[in-house]
Amino acid sequence: MTFVAPHQKARALKPGSRRPAKELCSECGLCDTHYIHYVKEACAFLNQQIAALEATFHGRSRDLDNENELYFGVHQQMIAARKKEPIEGAQWTGIVSAIACTMLTQGKVEGVVCVQNTKEDRFQPMPILATTPEEILAARVNKPTLSPNLSILEQIEKSGMKRVLAIGVGCQIQALRTVEKKLGLEKLYVLGTPCVDNVTREGLQKFLDTTSRSPETVVHYEFMQDFQVHFKHEDGSVEKVPFFGLKTNQLKDVFAPSCLSCFDYVNSLADLVVGYMGAPFGWQWLVVRNDTGQEMLDLVWEQLETQAVMSKGDRHQAVQQSIPAYDKGVTLPMWAAKLMGVVIEKIGPKGLEYARFSIDSHFTRNYLYLKRNYPKKLESQVPEYAQKIVNQYKLPE
Repeated sequence: MTFVAPHQKARALKPGSRRPAKELCSECGLCDTHYIHYVKEACAFLNQQIAALEATFHGRSRDLDNENELYFGVHQQMIAARKKEPIEGAQWTGIVSAIACTMLTQGKVEGVVCVQNTKEDRFQPMPILATTPEEILAARVNKPTLSPNLSILEQIEKSGMKRVLAIGVGCQIQALRTVEKKLGLEKLYVLGTPCVDNVTREGLQKFLDTTSRSPETVVHYEFMQDFQVHFKHEDGSVEKVPFFGLKTNQLKDVFAPSCLSCFDYVNSLADLVVGYMGAPFGWQWLVVRNDTGQEMLDLVWEQLETQAVMSKGDRHQAVQQSIPAYDKGVTLPMWAAKLMGVVIEKIGPKGLEYARFSIDSHFTRNYLYLKRNYPKKLESQVPEYAQKIVNQYKLPE
């Protein structure tokens, strides 16, 4: 195993180098390597190029007249799945870990880029180039903080490996795809996870302190399809906090500016994406984008229980109402938030419609953020598909 030192928010670069994206830097790690020479082309916040890269790696760009592709990107199929025998300690049932371990043990790859945490802090990301299943399993559970996954690129180069699996989020994957041919690999597999609203470690602590009943015992958390944040604690208990009860007025500043400027929630350039937001509660949502993604899924197919994706409800009214509420930092009393959560869970969007609700809510928010804070970047940073999604709604000035 090789690893990089724990990431700090303003980790120093090599002498004379800098972060060209400035405050919009997502700290993906590219600029911590000699691949910084390609940053102006590769960085998702300096050169948004999803459509062109989709065509390169998936054979075509998304069809903007097909609602599923408009929202979820180029894909061959979408399914809901869960492992028949869940991996102990995994955040969900362990599909990502299972794919990575199987690819390694079957010799499909020689190493896996994934993210463990430091011994001192379960939320402090530590990217590694894993070479054993044990090292992969030690990386299970999401780290909701900015992580320099691509800082491992020089180690891949020095290792002499020719077949590698990289696990990452959208901004990391766009940069990786741009420099992929320069890595000297015979084959790169890309397993993506959807990503939204990452924070610095300090921002995460503020969120935990503001929202959870016991911040120090939180093992992991997720914003779930039942419109509640689920916090899992060390004793195995699950704490649920309604979305509408979050102290938005105190939390609006914790999200990284890069995340507030991002329109690649669904990780458009990965071969295979594993998340949860388009699946029923308790299941995971799998998006196969190309033949390489299907090859990865086939390796664990017999380990999975599957069902077709579904879509129910109408998101539009809920999204439109959420825009000014977030914009003004509205926070409901907890009793009202719980009541609203119960009502929306019963009659609100589910399955793919919930996923569209989440995308709409974040894209409209991010569009407003860019318009107000980086108006000169609005045209270049907002992809055509995102603009079409945002145009469905009336936004405040």
